[in-house]
Amino acid sequence: MSFLLDLLRQGIQWILVLALAPILIGVIRKVKARLLRRQGASIFQPWRDILRLFHKDLIIAENASWVYRFAPYIIFALTWVAASLVPTFATGLIFSWSADLIVIASLLGGARFFLALAGMDIGTSFGGIGSSREVMFGSLAEPALIMIVFIVSLVAGSTQLTEIASFMLSNTELRVSIGFALIALVIVVIAENGRIPVDNPATHLELTMVHEAMILEYSGRHLAIIELASALKLLLYISIIACVFFPWGLAPHDAGLSEMADGVFFYIIKLSLSGFLLALFETSIAKMRVFVVPEFLGGALVLGLLGTLLVFATRSL
Repeated sequence: MSFLLDLLRQGIQWILVLALAPILIGVIRKVKARLLRRQGASIFQPWRDILRLFHKDLIIAENASWVYRFAPYIIFALTWVAASLVPTFATGLIFSWSADLIVIASLLGGARFFLALAGMDIGTSFGGIGSSREVMFGSLAEPALIMIVFIVSLVAGSTQLTEIASFMLSNTELRVSIGFALIALVIVVIAENGRIPVDNPATHLELTMVHEAMILEYSGRHLAIIELASALKLLLYISIIACVFFPWGLAPHDAGLSEMADGVFFYIIKLSLSGFLLALFETSIAKMRVFVVPEFLGGALVLGLLGTLLVFATRSL
């Protein structure tokens, strides 16, 4: 019976992250529209767009290989698995042993690889530009992400998210290194998800777009799956921030239905607040030039290095 309950909890998380990911995008768009004194679409509009794309026909280029056809499914599977491993409303789920920061970073790296490969597969100039920029940004963001993992693992003594969340809940000390890791992770989140000021997800200008350039030739269900994977990726990073740095409200592994419901409520509150802050930040800042992005990501790497040095320095005292 306990095994079935564990499967139920894990199944709830799978469905929860999948259902909330497009709604998070809708919340960000709605808040940005209200801040710009516009009405804005419903927060459920991304789900309507995705469902409408599923009913449209596929248009595939003649020179497209199997990579172009299978890449959306691989990207979605890797991103959904990674998002489902992060503790959202409860800790100690049945697959929590695999909820490791290094594993999640590897899954995201694999999804990025197939996305860049699909962008170059049919040989269009836009796809090549987007893929090259994506690989360049990824090569700068991944070292910063690894340094963040170093800081958190050195402080908490583990790279497993459940143990990290338990450590953060039991240890209330303010650490400068953890603050550096949080700021660096926010920078990485903005760059990895193509948000302003790194990229503008609402434009199709060939001189500025990165993510949109790689998926410009996709249509129908392929485009719907990629858009859903992109929303899952943003939710995944926000879930990591909430789990590692703000783990309050997470239900324990032996929690009942009422505690699990409270955990879901707190998780939705965290997502809503994060969406509001992201929309506020994007509304108040302009997009930077592509050549300035390495300096932006370099700041995250420097913060990660400083945080790691601080951890070792405080341990030697």
